[in-house]
Amino acid sequence: MVSKTFILVWIIPIVTVVVANSDTRIVGGLQAFPGQFPYQVSLQNAADKIHWCGGSILNEKWILTATHCVENKKESEWLIQAGSNVINVGGTYHRIAKFIIHENYTPISDHKNDIALIKLVDAIIFSKVTQPIALGTELIGEVYATVSGWGWTDIGEYPHLKYLYMRTLTNQQCLKVWSDLQLDPGQICTFTAIAHDVCYGDSGGPLVANGKQIGIVSFGKQCGDQLPAVFTRVSSYVEWINNTIHSH
Repeated sequence: MVSKTFILVWIIPIVTVVVANSDTRIVGGLQAFPGQFPYQVSLQNAADKIHWCGGSILNEKWILTATHCVENKKESEWLIQAGSNVINVGGTYHRIAKFIIHENYTPISDHKNDIALIKLVDAIIFSKVTQPIALGTELIGEVYATVSGWGWTDIGEYPHLKYLYMRTLTNQQCLKVWSDLQLDPGQICTFTAIAHDVCYGDSGGPLVANGKQIGIVSFGKQCGDQLPAVFTRVSSYVEWINNTIHSH
């Protein structure tokens, strides 16, 4: 499995890594059933429909994702696939009208404000397999949550949506585990003690607890290294999200 340093942003699938020796890796996570995560979408290159990042449906015209997924990209070259658990199979495709990144995003060093909105040209028609997700507005400490996504594993690209149960940490707990991490109140960590992790392939995807989105996949250090994964904390950006949607 390829790994990246802390200063690089992940593009993340869900994996479970159990190391018995230097060559042993077991890909894990659970395969989602149709409609289990109706708010999940895939951001894809329009030319070849290759999955790039995850995202979540806020309403019929707006998608929530990470800034590093859409920064410096042309809207006409990208599409959103909604309503399917399998990349390039079923669901509906939607053209993109506008990428809106957070004005204070800081790449490279700490990835603060790693949040973006995608406005669609045509509205999503909701169904049993396509629904919006509510946003968490309260500060989250220790809770159990679910992250979902597609992407690359150590056996290659995996087209089916997978999910993983994770536990969030308080920021103080996160810094005890990862002492040199630069952590902002607008970020939230997750941790699993047995090296279940998120990895390259699904940045921008949703972290959900009690039916509400509390995080956006942002970055980490290495896959399955028993260090926390870092997400953008949604509750810190609800006002920014609402103001941005209303002004566009």
